[in-house]
Amino acid sequence: MELVRVQDSDYKKTYELYMSFPKDENGYINSVYGYNYEQFLEWIEKKRNWSLGKELPEGFVPDTTYVLVDEGVYVGVFNLRHHLNDFLREGPGHIGYCVSKKYRGNGYATKGLGLTLEKAKQMGIQEVYMSVNKDNPASLRVQMKKGAYIHHENDEEYFTRIDVL
Repeated sequence: MELVRVQDSDYKKTYELYMSFPKDENGYINSVYGYNYEQFLEWIEKKRNWSLGKELPEGFVPDTTYVLVDEGVYVGVFNLRHHLNDFLREGPGHIGYCVSKKYRGNGYATKGLGLTLEKAKQMGIQEVYMSVNKDNPASLRVQMKKGAYIHHENDEEYFTRIDVL
């Protein structure tokens, strides 16, 4: 099992994976929902630049999106923000992820989060900030398995932290 940067992935398989995700599910926003393949390829080029900190939209920070691949099967995506701004610090945090419904319950989120935490550590991130909807206990369990603790909460979300040193 490995993480492959979206810009280095098989674009057709990555497109099919993204099209299996709803527009908004459990707090994961599929930013390419409804894109045709040509629009998706344009988005991949944007992601290539964004991972280098180039041509970032207002309010965005550099990020790298990975596809979790298990023996050639594309099962999920993991997005790692290289650092936080005020919005991310009080909201989504460093990592967002989604596993395709047909692959859930097989440990992919836990494995993928672990691999993404390794990438964060390699970037020099010492403490990863994340959030999870309160109505998504499975994702909270995934985070806890990887060392997360609940830092604070509001009515809808838990805000977790994971030390990666």
